[in-house]
Amino acid sequence: MVPPLALDIDGTLTTASGRIDARVFELLPEWDAPVVLATGKAFPYPVALAHFLGRAETVIAENGGVVHVDDETAVLGDSAAPRAVVEAFRERGGDLGWGGRDTVNRWRETEVALSLDADEALLREVAAAAGGDVEVVDTGYAFHVKSTGVSKGRGLERVAEALGVEPDKFVAIGDSENDVSTFAVAGESYAVANADAAAREAADVVVEEPYMDGTAGVLADLRKRTA
Repeated sequence: MVPPLALDIDGTLTTASGRIDARVFELLPEWDAPVVLATGKAFPYPVALAHFLGRAETVIAENGGVVHVDDETAVLGDSAAPRAVVEAFRERGGDLGWGGRDTVNRWRETEVALSLDADEALLREVAAAAGGDVEVVDTGYAFHVKSTGVSKGRGLERVAEALGVEPDKFVAIGDSENDVSTFAVAGESYAVANADAAAREAADVVVEEPYMDGTAGVLADLRKRTA
């Protein structure tokens, strides 16, 4: 029996150019165990991907701020404090860095994402001044201003409980700082070769291949192990 999976999306199920790798649609629909899509993206993105994979919409979105399992959605993050930090950042001359686009944050319920072009030093200064309820997480794709009380790892614990599966039965694959908490909860963890330093240090194994190449290799090895 193959193990349940907790999979990051960006940098893990994608190509180097940020596109969903077509092998996702070959490997995941028939995976005979739960697959949790755990991402920093807003809630609609992993739900849509699960839908197109033909899988249950079991997702952890917004770095643990929103969790959906067994047709129930739990909003775990508090949006008020992150939004206040971003407003203070703007008042001090900061720019979210998205230009005229509003799709990055339009559907976010618990956090705010800023472009990597935003003034990181100012953002972190403002967040620190707000006290310990808010943190800034660099996923390599955006700066996420979020509640400190939520994480992908805590989301995975909630999903595992709902599914009746021990968290340490999961295999987690990711590439970023926001996957560290997932790695800590899962029984086995892999960082793809493009992973940042935090993810590489936290993972049980750092694979040789990047992006979906690395993920596909891990899935192949898991199948062989359980054949």
